[in-house]
Amino acid sequence: MRGFLVIFLLCTIAILAVFGFRGQTSIQPPLEVFPDMVRQMKVRAQAPLDFFADGRGPRLPVAGTVPIGYEMPKPEATETEAAAVAPWSHPEARFSAGTDYYNTGKMGDHWGTGIPLKVTRELMERGQQRFNITCVMCHGATAAGNGITKQYGLATVVSLQDERLRKMSDGEIFNTVTNGKNTMMAYGPNIIVPDRWAIIAYVRALQRSQNAAIADVPEEHRGELEKK
Repeated sequence: MRGFLVIFLLCTIAILAVFGFRGQTSIQPPLEVFPDMVRQMKVRAQAPLDFFADGRGPRLPVAGTVPIGYEMPKPEATETEAAAVAPWSHPEARFSAGTDYYNTGKMGDHWGTGIPLKVTRELMERGQQRFNITCVMCHGATAAGNGITKQYGLATVVSLQDERLRKMSDGEIFNTVTNGKNTMMAYGPNIIVPDRWAIIAYVRALQRSQNAAIADVPEEHRGELEKK
């Protein structure tokens, strides 16, 4: 019985200590097991910091580094040489920096369509490479929305083979890649403009490959398919 009374008394004191003085003001600093974030050491914008030898908080970029997704431009080429340079390695290769169709996917107030780069084998291979690096983990190798992330619970990945996506304009897809949509993050800061168009060109090829009809095959080659 005595033990019960002792425990009861201690519990009562603890409850009063925790809740009994709520709302009281004090000029004394609060007791903190860990320092409050307001008082923790951190880098503040345009403020000094003793942590670094030069006493400055904000740091300069590391020499020789470039933003993620950006490739260093090559030396200036002659007009003839520039025509043969791939768009993603040209000095003009950059992130969105304009309001035209090439940079926004819009023609006036409407989404445009068409790839504003010459569609070559090299462009398609570049698009395949960028797609496999950036998109395949969610959308899958055939863009059917069955990437590895789906096995780990991300069930909202859209299939790019859906009719709605196949009919979607190239400009709207470009905007989605640039700014993101729903659970898809924005890739504009990570993928330069020509690479975005290369990815779209490759996605169109994937859509065509998974939804082809006999009418898409040149007439002189249809007999070969029928034999197989």
